[in-house]
Amino acid sequence: MSQPTSHTSPITVDQARHLQLLLEMKGFTFSEKPYAMFSAAKKVENVNVTVYEKGPKVLVQGKGTKEFIEFVLEPEVLKEIVLGYEEVLNPKLGEPHFGIDESGKGDFFGPLVIAGVFTDATIAPRLREAGVQDSKAIKSDKKIRDLAKVIRSTPGIAFDVIQINPPKYNEMYARFANLNRMLAWGHAKVIANLHRKRPDCPRALSDQFANASVLKQALAREKIDIELEQKTKAESDIAVAAASILAREHFITWLDRTGTDLEEIIPRGAGPKVISTGKRLISRHGIQILENVAKMHFRTASQLTN
Repeated sequence: MSQPTSHTSPITVDQARHLQLLLEMKGFTFSEKPYAMFSAAKKVENVNVTVYEKGPKVLVQGKGTKEFIEFVLEPEVLKEIVLGYEEVLNPKLGEPHFGIDESGKGDFFGPLVIAGVFTDATIAPRLREAGVQDSKAIKSDKKIRDLAKVIRSTPGIAFDVIQINPPKYNEMYARFANLNRMLAWGHAKVIANLHRKRPDCPRALSDQFANASVLKQALAREKIDIELEQKTKAESDIAVAAASILAREHFITWLDRTGTDLEEIIPRGAGPKVISTGKRLISRHGIQILENVAKMHFRTASQLTN
């Protein structure tokens, strides 16, 4: 199995300062990076370390990631040993459970994709060794696709993906009139589909996107008897992380295929590039194109249509 080449962890301001001093002592070369407190690299160790202001959080990248985490970050900065011992420190991580996550929720263009993955004490370490982590920490689309292949081919794995493309999304949103209720419906559907594949699985875990009762009610309508757990930063769980990768893979595949069909690079998010792309699409295909490629309840839609 390949070693992880990227790792993200929350960090306090004091820990960040201590890390900066350690890197200086170890001969790292510092450089400026947008939105970062500092960024430093050392070629001989094949590692780059960046601490971002938001969080703060530390991002470690490169072939030397595993060694840096085990011998510097955890014992000298975070004062905890986690990498490789996740299931020992938190036995629930290795227990059989479903992890659920979504992609595309905050993107004007593209579908909403909700995915779920089953893991247990045998599957979880294999995914971790392969480098599976929260998709938001992975910047390369190629790596997302490579990891998605690993996830799907892992022995004993079970997974399910629901992709709601823009035309259906807009129709459903008009009916639900609330994104959290729509998300709850999707999460409950994925859990129900996984439960049919692995009826012996006792627990499902998802990110806390709304009041817990919203998802519980949606799950009750599916008539599935399963322990439901919701928590913030659920992507630290390997099953949820794997689900986030499968969801992201479906999302970027839609962007690529649609962009090829429309001869346009379809951007992510809802920023200035999205506005300019939307204007070009409207000028070439008419205002009706938005219903087929975008989420019409976003404020971006009114900016383009008014």
